[in-house]
Amino acid sequence: MRYGTLPIVRATGGLDDTVHNYDQNTGAGTGFKFWNPDAAALYYCIGWAVSTWFDRPHHIAMLRRHAMAQEFLWSDAARQYVTVYEHALKNRRSGAV
Repeated sequence: MRYGTLPIVRATGGLDDTVHNYDQNTGAGTGFKFWNPDAAALYYCIGWAVSTWFDRPHHIAMLRRHAMAQEFLWSDAARQYVTVYEHALKNRRSGAV
């Protein structure tokens, strides 16, 4: 996404967390998602992206800007891990399960 390449992803795990699905009404989002793990879902999602490319190029430009503005920094991830570990330690010390 950093370079303006819009992802087409199955909405699972970290991909679901990091890619915001395109909204046809507003142009918001950072890529295109599909949910079912099968060829048909991928096919239709690619078709949706291609249709958007030809029919709504201004939305593609917006999606690219949004995608390139995303920041996925290791320092942010590290802070989140520290919070999780501190919470786990606090629960262990208090006897909570």
